[in-house]
Amino acid sequence: MIQTQERRERSTTGTLRALLFTATLLFYLVTLTPFIDLSAAGTNDAATAKSNTLNQVIYLGLTAALWLTVFCSPARHLVARPRGILIVLFLWFAIVSAVSSQPDLSFKRVFLATLTIVNGSILLLLPRSERQFAGMLTLCCLGALGLAYLGVALMPRLAIHQASEIREPMNAGLWRGHFAHKNVAAAAMVIISFVGLYLFSTGRRIVGGVMTLLAVVFLSHTGGKSAIAALPGILAIAWIFERWRAIRIPMVVLGIAAVNILTIGCSVSPAMRDLVAQLGIDPTFTNRIDIWKIGAAAAIDNPLTGYGFQLFWQTDDMVHKGGAATSWAFAAFNGHNAYLDMAITTGLPGLVLTLVLLVWLPLRDIARAEATANDPALTRLFVRIWLYGILAGCVESLFFQSGSLIWFMLVIAIFGLHLQANAHEIREPAHYRRGMEAAHA
Repeated sequence: MIQTQERRERSTTGTLRALLFTATLLFYLVTLTPFIDLSAAGTNDAATAKSNTLNQVIYLGLTAALWLTVFCSPARHLVARPRGILIVLFLWFAIVSAVSSQPDLSFKRVFLATLTIVNGSILLLLPRSERQFAGMLTLCCLGALGLAYLGVALMPRLAIHQASEIREPMNAGLWRGHFAHKNVAAAAMVIISFVGLYLFSTGRRIVGGVMTLLAVVFLSHTGGKSAIAALPGILAIAWIFERWRAIRIPMVVLGIAAVNILTIGCSVSPAMRDLVAQLGIDPTFTNRIDIWKIGAAAAIDNPLTGYGFQLFWQTDDMVHKGGAATSWAFAAFNGHNAYLDMAITTGLPGLVLTLVLLVWLPLRDIARAEATANDPALTRLFVRIWLYGILAGCVESLFFQSGSLIWFMLVIAIFGLHLQANAHEIREPAHYRRGMEAAHA
């Protein structure tokens, strides 16, 4: 009797952990406000404030559930490792926030960023095995795909960009599904494609193939140029990365450096713009160079502590630069380059610590993971997501963005690689199945 009760309790706990994993991932894949009306009719400050409050309440509720669950787990010692770099990183973020012009706002953002990092590390400890992990990924990604396609078919006004939209009417006709913007939808489809390929490579060929095909078709209709180019590009880079280990470090480090020099270089050098134009690439990178010019100047002006964690853009510091009335770029929400934004907001020390966390440690963990008996297909999934995240950061400000799907998946990939390198992966829960069969006998 006692053993049967214990099995039932384990079964209930496992179900609750699976539900928590699914709810957390869907929070990012679907959000609490799908199918936002971007036209003038959809503009409502009161409704926006109400949805933001609900979003914060649900986020904190999920966070509390995640922390309580892992606190009761024997695997709690694996949360947020390696902790040393995280402690130093967020301590530095707190220091630059304390000396910023808006410490209260900056501290709040440091707090939310910390929660997101810890939550991402906890999420990977919830599945009882690789099989359950794959199953929950399948459920979440197919659910997001289904909702996106249903929106296009049944609610095209809210799932396809319209000419009546306030901010970017030029996107009319491009698919966004239930996401807030075509670029967000495109990035999500890249991630879902990686998941589909992972499922296909582990023997789940039908569901993996269908998921990948649906994601690629949707991606092609979003018009997200960066994401469309990134999907085959990342797959090719990951293939080379996996086979030629000797060139991994220079390929990643020099690759990030080259892309940043190429993009930000276009903002300050006419010769660089001419060179990029000759390669058939838009030398303005969709009008980003005006923003990068402002950002580069700001980083040079305050190289040690920056302007405070996730501050500077749309703050009084920009007004004091003296150009707010002369360039549209001063209205930008961010620097459209995660590395540049880290230098602007946390100084060069913050940028270096970020590079250690996001680039150097994963490179080390990948080498260690390949020496273990853990599933190489799972390592490959994490590597693809990681490569996409660190390279997408060259044209988008996604690092430490608490509500960003790509950032959250990048966090999961980084901690996933660390677990692949340092923990034993449970692939087939045969003992669990036997226990369940005995409990229901």
